[in-house]
Amino acid sequence: MTKELIIVFVKNIKLGKVKTRLAASIGNRAAFEVYKELVKETEKAIKTITTDKRIYFSEALEETIWEHATKAIQNGEDLGERMKNAFKKGFEDGYERIVLIGSDLPDINATHIKDGLQALNQTEVVFGPAVDGGYYLVGLSKFHEYIFQDKPWSKPHLLEVTLEELKQKNVTFNLLEPLNDIDTFDDLKASAFYTSNETLKQRIQQLQ
Repeated sequence: MTKELIIVFVKNIKLGKVKTRLAASIGNRAAFEVYKELVKETEKAIKTITTDKRIYFSEALEETIWEHATKAIQNGEDLGERMKNAFKKGFEDGYERIVLIGSDLPDINATHIKDGLQALNQTEVVFGPAVDGGYYLVGLSKFHEYIFQDKPWSKPHLLEVTLEELKQKNVTFNLLEPLNDIDTFDDLKASAFYTSNETLKQRIQQLQ
């Protein structure tokens, strides 16, 4: 066991259940194909990191992906509660620095995750800001459960509200490089993840 833990939140890859905002513009089947590729990118990002890993699925365990990682099912009524419970379990199990990421960031890589863990040696909280106002990574070296309570999830001022609360409580935090996630077809077309993946582009074009 290491003192550090990487948590990945991943949705079970089901048609009509993933990337719903993207699906509104390109259809459920195309959004399904995009999400499958995004999960592969996330899996690749953590593969070379020797830190302990836990994969939290949205509904059911899947044994065919995320080899050599502990697997569990997310527990909670909303995203905040599910993240809070995952962090709580990690700290209860003895981990001292924990970062949590989602599984739909096209540009995330091992460096972002390592930088997040490294930041926790000097600070209590770290965020990887998403361009849309949320965050793609959150890390803690001390369990502050209020970070995940009564927050405007999926709103453009999520990170702003969260950081203001930390400032009021005099909690130290750090910010990583901002990244753009994929919520719309314009986001997808603007990403190197899409433009460099000829197989995915052809598949999307066929499905539209």
